[in-house]
Amino acid sequence: MSEVVARDIPVAVSGARVRRRPLVRRKTLVAVGFALPLIAVIAALVVYPALYAIHLATLNKSMQHFVGLGNFAFLFKRNTFWMVVEQSIVFAVSAVIFKALVGFIVAHFVHNIPARGQRKWRGMLLIPWVIPPAMSTLAWLWLFDPSYSAFNWILAHLGLPEVAWLGNPYWARFCVILVNVWVGSPFFLIMYLAALKSVPEQLHEAAAIDGANWFQKIWYINLPMMRNIIQITALFSLIVTFANFDIVKILTQGGPVDQTHVFATWAFNWAITGNDIPAGAAVSLFMAPILAVAAFLILRNVRKRGGEA
Repeated sequence: MSEVVARDIPVAVSGARVRRRPLVRRKTLVAVGFALPLIAVIAALVVYPALYAIHLATLNKSMQHFVGLGNFAFLFKRNTFWMVVEQSIVFAVSAVIFKALVGFIVAHFVHNIPARGQRKWRGMLLIPWVIPPAMSTLAWLWLFDPSYSAFNWILAHLGLPEVAWLGNPYWARFCVILVNVWVGSPFFLIMYLAALKSVPEQLHEAAAIDGANWFQKIWYINLPMMRNIIQITALFSLIVTFANFDIVKILTQGGPVDQTHVFATWAFNWAITGNDIPAGAAVSLFMAPILAVAAFLILRNVRKRGGEA
């Protein structure tokens, strides 16, 4: 009797699997159906423009003849192109590092405030991120204005020499990075604050019993628990910062003497100001491999840590 029951068990299990398959297929079709509008939007707003940009980059200036990689070869021979590559990398990497540091420090400050006062601080600290970047940049432009600079007014009253904020290449790069950090730091703040809320308080209590100070708690508890969020946030910010246009365009116009151009503003100059859309498309496409490499390295590290966990 037991042998008959044992033989019937695999048959029953296989029958249950057969019944589950149509249900799984039905759920998959429903999920795909719900995702189709989003897929269509992504295809219309991302995939098609990307493919069209590749097509434009292979045409001549009049967009009448196919030149293959001619636009890319032309850009490779220009010293300004390599300067723009260097400036874009320095601008994006340094801005992301400073935004991560500021966001990390301020997130710990807000996290340690009593719950009743946190809402007020979160609201105030999010203002730079909520305001459109173009409006913030216009306010900073007034602060850096060579004739009416508020910063130079303060320096003059302190007996210090005035600074040509946007007239000196080094100070102009500093100003562009500073404004980007001002606009983007609240994004890091809110992401890190959410990550801190998920850190179990019991870990801090156990560390306090063992005699750990505040720095050791941050280094050995908060950082490991937040590492994936830190990397993902840095990746998103790196992509946005690399493609930044409005801050550089409003603040410096790429000057002085092309010293603050990034990929987006230089591509705009080629395509719109210079009336050479294929060259502008070629410039913009150089961002793709750089961002792809950065995304691959960061996501690989996140996946590796997830596998270890």
